[in-house]
Amino acid sequence: MVNPTRITVAFDKNTADLLEKISTEADVSQSEVMRRALKFYSDNKALEDPTTKKKILAYIDMLLTGEHIILDVDHWLMFLGLIATSPEREKFWSEHREVAKAHWEQLKSKVHSPEEMLARLEICNFYRLTKNAPNDYTLVLVSEASKEFIRIFLEEYFSAMGVKAEIKENLTKLRVTIKPSTLRM
Repeated sequence: MVNPTRITVAFDKNTADLLEKISTEADVSQSEVMRRALKFYSDNKALEDPTTKKKILAYIDMLLTGEHIILDVDHWLMFLGLIATSPEREKFWSEHREVAKAHWEQLKSKVHSPEEMLARLEICNFYRLTKNAPNDYTLVLVSEASKEFIRIFLEEYFSAMGVKAEIKENLTKLRVTIKPSTLRM
């Protein structure tokens, strides 16, 4: 090992206590805690990007409440395939509509516009969102199999929100146009 470079730093009492606590809990030296912290900071400079930071905060918001899960895309598509062939598929779609309406009630204090909801669902990796013009969006889907799920969700959510939207389907895209006269800001 190369001789380490000695650096002297000054901490206030709270920071010094925190360093000691982390060092003890992790059973590593204070120097090792600082090395790890600096590496973590360097590796996560992407947090300075407002878009990345917004996504991370959205992930934290969704995951820490325990109401969302991370699911592999292959599993997601497998579930959609099972729904498509299930004798209970009409019941599923009916319940899906109710869940979408309930999401509006649950999220109305966090999600204030159709664009914010579209961005939130993009963060969930349902699609890649492109804003074509004010109130006009293209959703490039992960798979054609997810088209009905997303379309129904958006129709019901926007309806509960009091927003009229035209949703056109392509093979692996949805085109969403929000009618400006229905927007409440």
